[in-house]
Amino acid sequence: MNSAVHRLRLVSMPEGLSFLLLLVCVVLKSTTSFNGVPVLGMVHGILWTFYMLFALIAWYRQRWSFWRAVWVMALSVLPLGGFYAERLMAKEELQGYEAAPAVLA
Repeated sequence: MNSAVHRLRLVSMPEGLSFLLLLVCVVLKSTTSFNGVPVLGMVHGILWTFYMLFALIAWYRQRWSFWRAVWVMALSVLPLGGFYAERLMAKEELQGYEAAPAVLA
């Protein structure tokens, strides 16, 4: 098991979930008196920072192409991207990078 890919996989799902919850909180802030944005914003920011750090480490250790690294990092800014990234990393972790599907490689 590659620890860089495993760490990225572990943080991608919570990062994606925190992003969706943050979007819900932004809507609730505008429509109700509930304001969870400051707390969820900080939680999401911390998870996003770890996601990017682990993506950079995985890029270096796995010797990903530049475009694959950009794709994995771009997934963090899409509402369901964290969930897709987790699936990509799960495949890579199980099969190895060579057998994983080539995403913009």
